[in-house]
Amino acid sequence: MPTLPDLRDLVRAEFAPATVYLNTASHGLTPARTAGALREAVQETVEGRIDLTRWFAVIERARARFARLVDLDPDRVALGAAVSAHVSLVAGSLPPGAEVLVADGDFSSLVNPFAMRADLKLRTAPPAELADAVRPGTALVAVSAVQSADGGITDLAAVAGAARAHGARTLVDTTQAAGWLPLDAGAFDYTVCGAYKWLLCPRGTSFLTVPGDGGDLVPAQAGWVAGERPWESCYGTVEELARSARRFDVSPAFLPYLGAERSLSLVEEAGPEAIGAHDRALAARFRAGAAELGHRPVPGDSAIVAVPGLGGACGALKEAGVEVSVRAGNLRAAFHLYNTAEDVERLLAALPRA
Repeated sequence: MPTLPDLRDLVRAEFAPATVYLNTASHGLTPARTAGALREAVQETVEGRIDLTRWFAVIERARARFARLVDLDPDRVALGAAVSAHVSLVAGSLPPGAEVLVADGDFSSLVNPFAMRADLKLRTAPPAELADAVRPGTALVAVSAVQSADGGITDLAAVAGAARAHGARTLVDTTQAAGWLPLDAGAFDYTVCGAYKWLLCPRGTSFLTVPGDGGDLVPAQAGWVAGERPWESCYGTVEELARSARRFDVSPAFLPYLGAERSLSLVEEAGPEAIGAHDRALAARFRAGAAELGHRPVPGDSAIVAVPGLGGACGALKEAGVEVSVRAGNLRAAFHLYNTAEDVERLLAALPRA
């Protein structure tokens, strides 16, 4: 695992932001190695040097890299383009009348696919009370590992324990966590991850993890790539679906996944533990500085820091060259491996006093 100086060297080789970029919770920066892979692939399409066999091999490496990052076998990882599409598979697997428990104010891509089924019972509870809200008859608990709006970290062990005690399945959205918060996807029935944020992949890359037996999911989106022998499954009915989670794949968008393999290699090289320690230290420094200015940032140990009531400062910060975001009225700053202590000081210097 790289030490912090090694991480700094790695960052210098891969990133050159023109702003103080503190908005990874919306979209991560593109590493140099990823940009290079994308340029090469685009040039291959321009010149007619498209090698689908090689491209699919790279995509399989991306699947394996993600699997290692979440401590899972690649056979349990499916590829897609968006979290909501993956969640829709889970929603579609539930029987009529099933109760789904979600956290208040969780991200819509995780919640809305269940709401679109009028025959399901959708119930909510505050994130901190989610484990206590699981009850007999709850079929599924769906929650983000880290809340998008305020960076709150869910007590996933408590949620998983309560779900097991009541015979409920679990679905965890790791979009705001994977890359800086070490995770064991095997502790849950399903996980989903939009990889264009903390995993630094191009948008259009999304991962779904499933139980070894696929759980109760129906591969409703299965096309030829979901066949056990894809190149023999191009016409008519697919005779045999893949024996792995690949049966839940949709045909991958080539450019995003060719880039994703390079981005994931960087996250693997740096290590989520080292990245997380770096990100959390910067976030803690910002929380302390914001409090000294009279603000009340949401407490915690997350790489995402929300400051209620300060969303109106976002425009002035942008003019000062500091990129943050506004969510639920909060100013939201997100700290990642390419950020520095100097970035924190720039942000604090640009904030008004309470």
